[in-house]
Amino acid sequence: MATEQPLVYFEKRPKIYPRSIKGRFRDIKTAILGLAYAVFFLLPFVRWDRGPGFPDQAVLFDLPGRAFYIFGLTVWPQEIFWLAILLLFAAVLLFFVTGMAGRVWCGYFCFQTLWTDLFFMIERWIEGERPARMRLDKERLSVHKIGLKVTKHLLWLLVAFATAFAFTGYFTDSLQLAQEFFLLEAAVPAYVTILILSATTYTMAGLMKEQVCTTFCPYGRFQSVMFDENTMIVAYDKVRGEGSNGRHKPQKGVTHEQRQAAGYGDCIDCGLCVQVCPTGIDIRNGLQYQCISCALCIDACDTIMDSINQPRGLIRYSSENELEHKPTKHWTPKNIAYVAVLSLAVLVFGYSMATRSHMVVDVQQERQPLYVQLSDGRIQNKYIVKVTNKQAQPAAYRIQMTGLPQAELQVNQEQLAVAPGKTAKVNVFVRVPPQALHEEKQHFEFKITDLSGREEKIYTIDFYAPESLVRDK
Repeated sequence: MATEQPLVYFEKRPKIYPRSIKGRFRDIKTAILGLAYAVFFLLPFVRWDRGPGFPDQAVLFDLPGRAFYIFGLTVWPQEIFWLAILLLFAAVLLFFVTGMAGRVWCGYFCFQTLWTDLFFMIERWIEGERPARMRLDKERLSVHKIGLKVTKHLLWLLVAFATAFAFTGYFTDSLQLAQEFFLLEAAVPAYVTILILSATTYTMAGLMKEQVCTTFCPYGRFQSVMFDENTMIVAYDKVRGEGSNGRHKPQKGVTHEQRQAAGYGDCIDCGLCVQVCPTGIDIRNGLQYQCISCALCIDACDTIMDSINQPRGLIRYSSENELEHKPTKHWTPKNIAYVAVLSLAVLVFGYSMATRSHMVVDVQQERQPLYVQLSDGRIQNKYIVKVTNKQAQPAAYRIQMTGLPQAELQVNQEQLAVAPGKTAKVNVFVRVPPQALHEEKQHFEFKITDLSGREEKIYTIDFYAPESLVRDK
C-alpha cells in the first residue's frame, strides 16, 4: 500500500550563486550596462540653455510647472497624447522584437536585469567567485564574514541611494537638489521619494534578484503568446549534445570519434551553463519561462567547446524550425503587422511634431448668467479667453471675432501679452442688437492672432439670446 505524501505549500528558495563568465554576449551586456548607467546617472546634470524664464536642465519632467523639457523640445499638457503614441510605439516594438528575437529586452535592457547584474558584480567583488561565496555562506559567523557581508550591503545601499537620487533629479533641478539635500534643506517629498526608491532598489536588485523575474514579472508569463516556431531563442541543440545515448563526461584516452561511435553527443555534462545562469535554470531542459535570454550559457558552452576543440553553437540563438532543420521565416504576417503599426505610429508622431502649434487657446462662456440684456436693449454674453504661449520668448496676441453680424466685441486689453511658457486670460464681452438675432443659439468664431505673424487660431463658440426675444419675431 502506497504511503500518501503530505502536500508542500511552500518550498524554500535555494540561493543562486552565478559564476562569472567571459565571452561575446557578456561583453555586449557589459557595454549596454555601462552605457545605460552613464546615461541614467549623468543626464539629470546636463544643462541646456532655453532662455530666460525656462529651466536650464536638459531633461526635466516638471510636474508642478506642467511641462516636460527634453533638450530642445518642450511638451505641454495639451500635447500629452504624444505620451500615448510613445507608449503604443514602445509596446508594439516590444511585441515585434520579442516575436523576432525572444526576450532580448529581459536579457540586456530591462532595469531589473541591469541593476541585478551590477549588484552581482559587487557581490563577486567583495565575496569572491561562486565557490568562495558558497563557502562563505556555510562558514560559522566570524569577524571576517561579518565584515564582508556588511561591506557588500553598504555598497548595495550606496548604489540604491545613487539610483534614487538620480531618478528624483529628473523631476526637479538636480543641481539644486544636490545642494539642498545634504544641507537638510530640501523639500520633505524629496527625502521621502529618495528613501522609498532606495529601499525598493536595494530590495529588488540586491535581496530578491531573479525572484522578481521568475515570480512577479508578468512579461515572462505571457511571452509564449508572442513566440512561434520562427522566434529566435536561447536553445540547446539536444540532438548534437546528447546523441542517441545522452550526455557523457569526457574520459581520458577516449577520442571524440569514439564518443560519437558509442552514441554520446558533444555535451560533456560539465554544468557550467547552469552555474552561470542568473536565474539558476538548466537550459538543456528546453525553453522555460525563467529564461531571460541573457545568453551567458552560450558563452559558457562556447568556452567548453573551444577547450575540447569542438565547434561552437551547442547552445546558441536559434529557432525551433532551425533546430529541426527547417527554414526560419522571420517576416511572418504577424511581424509584418507589427511593422505596419510601428510605421503608422512614427508617421502620426512625426506629423504631430511637424505641425505642432506654438500657442494654445481655450474659451469658456460664463453660464451664470448665460446672457444679460443691457439698458439699450442689446444682448450681452461674457467669455473668458485663455491663451498659452508655448514659445521661448514673450508674445502678444490680438483677439477678434467673426460670424456674428452687427456684433460688438469689447476686450479689456487691446493686446494680450503672455510670458514664455505662461497662460494669460482676459474677459471678453460680445454684444448684439436684438434685430440681428434670429436664433436662440448662433455660432460665431474668435480669432486669436500672434502679432509676430507666426500663427493664428480660430475658436468656434455659441452666442445665446433669450428664447422669448427670438420667438416673438
